[in-house]
Amino acid sequence: MSLLMDNQFNELPPDKSLDTKTFLDNVSHLPAFFDCLGSKVFSVIKSDINGNITKIRAVYVTDPAKYTTLQDILVAEREAHGAEWPKVGATLALMWLKRGLRFIQILLQSLADGDRDENNPNLIRVNVTKAYEQALKRYHGWIVQKIFHAALLAAPYRSNFLKALSKGEEVKEEDCLINVRQFLVNYTVTVDTIYEMYTNLNAELDYTV
Repeated sequence: MSLLMDNQFNELPPDKSLDTKTFLDNVSHLPAFFDCLGSKVFSVIKSDINGNITKIRAVYVTDPAKYTTLQDILVAEREAHGAEWPKVGATLALMWLKRGLRFIQILLQSLADGDRDENNPNLIRVNVTKAYEQALKRYHGWIVQKIFHAALLAAPYRSNFLKALSKGEEVKEEDCLINVRQFLVNYTVTVDTIYEMYTNLNAELDYTV
């Protein structure tokens, strides 16, 4: 099985509530995705995702009954922190985590849609660049952007990346992309719902690092 199919996200209930424990269990497998990209520069995103998962989990375990959903956490922190919110606690951690999740979503969707550089069809640079520019670039200052530009140049061959997603197994490209599309169904809904939640709660911040 593939890395993605082994760790599919759950379908959300009709009210689109995001169960905290389920979400944390699902995203805990995602940092390994960045190992498939090869370049150590991508370890920056991997480390960021790991750190933000840890911060959210640290809040959740203090009172699982109170923080049943991610929405519960944001609302409780808004009430507890006043003017400091949303640049505080699990709210801030999830804000950055969702951007890393969006990066993965756009990269995989770009591959599934068949986006490629016609001059270098076995490179995924065009896919990684699209994901970075749409999900992360606007939140990064000049220095961080330069670091990621180097990472984009070091993006792996398409065939090697798809093989890594398949845990080293030799799998036909179309079979691998079928798995990618299947993974994206619930994953995309989850990421979109988090973004909607931040918009509805007016919790989004637009500063750069």
